[in-house]
Amino acid sequence: MSASTARSAQQSPTPSVLNLAQRQWRVRRPRPFVLVIEGEVGQEALEPSDYLHEQLLLPQWREAFYQLVDATGLVVCLNVHTHHPSYRDVRGRSSKGRLSQGEYYHHDGCSGPVKPRLVEIRCPIQPQTRGVATAVAPHHDVVKAMVQVLPAELAAMPALAGQDMDTVGQMDNAALDQLQGLITRSVRKKLNAEGARSYFRQVDAAANAYFEPWALGESRFIANANRGVTLQHRRAYQTAHRGGVANGHLVKRWTNEELLLPGQVVDPALIAALCSEEGDEVDGQRAQGCDLGAH
Repeated sequence: MSASTARSAQQSPTPSVLNLAQRQWRVRRPRPFVLVIEGEVGQEALEPSDYLHEQLLLPQWREAFYQLVDATGLVVCLNVHTHHPSYRDVRGRSSKGRLSQGEYYHHDGCSGPVKPRLVEIRCPIQPQTRGVATAVAPHHDVVKAMVQVLPAELAAMPALAGQDMDTVGQMDNAALDQLQGLITRSVRKKLNAEGARSYFRQVDAAANAYFEPWALGESRFIANANRGVTLQHRRAYQTAHRGGVANGHLVKRWTNEELLLPGQVVDPALIAALCSEEGDEVDGQRAQGCDLGAH
């Protein structure tokens, strides 16, 4: 798919039809940066199928689909049933006493020099529904919202004083990363766990983040590091986190780097480096690495 086709799909009214991979897909756009694919036209009401691997991600169509993600930001595929072996469980757990790394807005692979082009997070079809949201929003909007809703005592800190929306709006990615790291470390240091979660719920709202409830059989393709729209995401508790609540699990993969085309070979060093960021922190020791550093 050409860049002009991707832009056309991005701008089409909802509900509408997207032509991709020699098929017509029923789509809607709940946010400017979100495209939801409900299924192939005329087959939306059928039982879930693996149209991801049987159509959209076939080698001849895969790059066109990736370009759609690049141009859009977040592409959601509903009603997908798959057991593809490339998925792995999402690692990291939250506790009532502290936030996990995944609860801060982040890019995947944020501390390394090479980041995955996109991250696919998936809610498999399973007996238990998923009650914890995943908030997704454009990087610029996230950082602007983090500045906008900062508590007064944090906004007055010397390192953060004087920030305004116009300044943040003109920052490049490196400057955004640095400012975001400063804010995240300050929130982590000064607020207790539920205070920090409450702060990030305000960030979700101010950034107009997408945090619709997970549907069973849903895959979300998030533009993570590319020349188009770059998004961030986080595990988002929309109410106080009390623990002990049954929840459906998520799986993920870096589709561009892990679902290989014929003749491609996986880069084990890259995958190992990216996977090393996914575990929970231990006594705060990961604070200088991924989400809490300049990423």
